[in-house]
Parts: sequence; C-alpha cells; structure tokens
Amino acid sequence: MTEDADLGARLSRFRYRCTVIGSTTYEEAPERLGSWVRQRTRWLKGFIQTWLVHMRAPRTLLRELGVRGFVAFQIMIGGTILSALVHPWFYGLLALQLGGELLGLPETVVGLPFWAVSVFSLIAGYATAMALGFLALRHRRLHRLQWQVPLMPLYWLLISVAAYRAVWQFAVAPFKWEKTEHGRQARTRPLR
Repeated sequence: MTEDADLGARLSRFRYRCTVIGSTTYEEAPERLGSWVRQRTRWLKGFIQTWLVHMRAPRTLLRELGVRGFVAFQIMIGGTILSALVHPWFYGLLALQLGGELLGLPETVVGLPFWAVSVFSLIAGYATAMALGFLALRHRRLHRLQWQVPLMPLYWLLISVAAYRAVWQFAVAPFKWEKTEHGRQARTRPLR
C-alpha cells in the first residue's frame, strides 16, 4: 500500500501542503530478490489504486489541485506507473534497431528527429540517473556501494517486473497485499 501517496494527494486537495523532511530512515531492506519484488509490487499496486481513486473525477481533482498540482500528480503517481510499464519496451525497440542497421539513421526525414530524440533520451537519461546515484553515494560517503550504480538498468527492469505484477494483481486480486517480512536485523543483532 502507498498510504503516504494517497494522504499527500488528499491533503493537497484540501489545500494543505506536504514537504519532505531531510532525514535518514533506517528501515531494513528486503534481503531476498523475491521479497524485494513483492514489496515493489505492493507499492506500485498502491500507486495504481491511488491514481484510479483520485482520477474518478478528473475535473474535480484539477479544480482542487490546480493545474500545477494536477500535472505533478500525473507525473509523480501516473508517471511512476507508466514509466515502469513502458521501460522494457524501449529495450525491445533498441534490440530491434541494433539487429537492423546498428543505429543507422532512419530513411525518412520524419524519422530523423524521432531517432535523434530517442538516442539522446536513452543516453542522457541513463547518464543523468547514474551521475545522481554517484553524487548521492559520495554525499553520504558510501563509496563502497558505487559499483552498484551501473546496475541501474537491471534495477529498472526489475521495477518493471513488479509493475506488471501490480497491474495483474490489481485486476485479479485487488485486495491482496503482499507484506514484506521485517525484523530480521532485530533478531540477529545483539542487544546493547
């Protein structure tokens, strides 16, 4: 569930403002890939539910949030879902292109701008995300984790797996919520 996203949207609809507190959370992450995918599935399923609930009356939502808030809601909630769902399709399109003329220029004038924007988006998107990852790790002095930053494409594909699971679960089991096991660190760490 994503009660934080839903509460944030509801507070904004009543003209309250939310902000993020700059702090560190010490919540433990899932240790196993299966648990991690189930957790992300639950989160994305909650985003789907939040988006659908608030979009039942889009004109009312627009009036209550204003244009900026409405667009922000679409980008943050809807965009998170949409980007996770379409991400693997871009890999497929890239594979088709590489299998063809190895990123050869398109044969039509209409195709050239599309090709240019696509290649730029791919390179700039990954480069920007990875640069931010490196900067965040440097800021936190977590240099030992820098080897993980180039694994972002794999991470995003796993998010896509969770997104498709979320859509499927929302359609066939809307009230099923896969809980994440917590408390392992508390059980393994000795008391002080």
